[in-house]
Amino acid sequence: MKQWKIKNEIQTRIDKFLQEKTKYSRNQIQQLIKSGDVLVNDTVVKPSYLLKDSDFVILKDPVILEKEELKPVDLNLDVIYEDKYFAVINKPKGLVVHPSDTYEGTTLVSGLLHEFDSLSNKDEPFRQGIVHRLDKDTSGLLIIGKDEEAHQKLKLMFQRRQIKKYYLAIVYYEFKEEYGIIEKPIIRHKKHRQMMTTAETGRNAITKYEVLAQNNGFAYLKLDLITGRTHQIRVHLKSINHPILGDPIYGPKKVYGNTGPYLHAYSLEFNHPITKEKLNFEVEPPKEFKLELIKRSLAV
Repeated sequence: MKQWKIKNEIQTRIDKFLQEKTKYSRNQIQQLIKSGDVLVNDTVVKPSYLLKDSDFVILKDPVILEKEELKPVDLNLDVIYEDKYFAVINKPKGLVVHPSDTYEGTTLVSGLLHEFDSLSNKDEPFRQGIVHRLDKDTSGLLIIGKDEEAHQKLKLMFQRRQIKKYYLAIVYYEFKEEYGIIEKPIIRHKKHRQMMTTAETGRNAITKYEVLAQNNGFAYLKLDLITGRTHQIRVHLKSINHPILGDPIYGPKKVYGNTGPYLHAYSLEFNHPITKEKLNFEVEPPKEFKLELIKRSLAV
């Protein structure tokens, strides 16, 4: 990730500014802007945006990589559903969704190239089929585009909050109430730019939670993600002093284990983007997650 604070480039187009600051062409920069990899003050802008004094520009890990074409890799993906328009898979914990300049190991995209005969988003070869994302250490349901029309409709459905996403998490400390809503704006951390935090100047973010079980200082939650901000669940839970077990960024200084956050995307509800059929997918958390529930007497 690269970042700049604007001082002398006022009224310069964002695409021209980034072309001068990076090794990428104007067309490549515009592609990155349109794909959401460029943020100005944590907001997606158009290539024609004119920079203002003190704007904060972020270029995420770009995926326009100058290296060999991605090769298919058999990752033995767990395909939950598939038709000619899209598929739903159960992403394993520890798998990065797509390549970047800072990560060139095997990613989900290579597995998709092996698994499916057709994928959407071919204009972005390192993101073929990717409609939305899950963090590396978050397991669970992920929608994969196979058709361009369906891909665009699914992205619009996410933007309009027409796709319901539910998660499961193991967190620190017990709750007084069985249900709750966390409504706190989220913004990028001023000092630690890889992190997000809550602040009144951030973008609106809403997370609902239900306590499924709690015992001996830990709780098992079902979470309803109303908005979809970066690290939203992890940031929101930290903000109410219930960080996710195993979270190396938002959890306690002494991290539990090396498995990453115990966070699982277990349910998706939405209408089929083409046929309008009502769809509902659920998948159980991985083995290590369920073993942790048993260990802490949280299994329900």
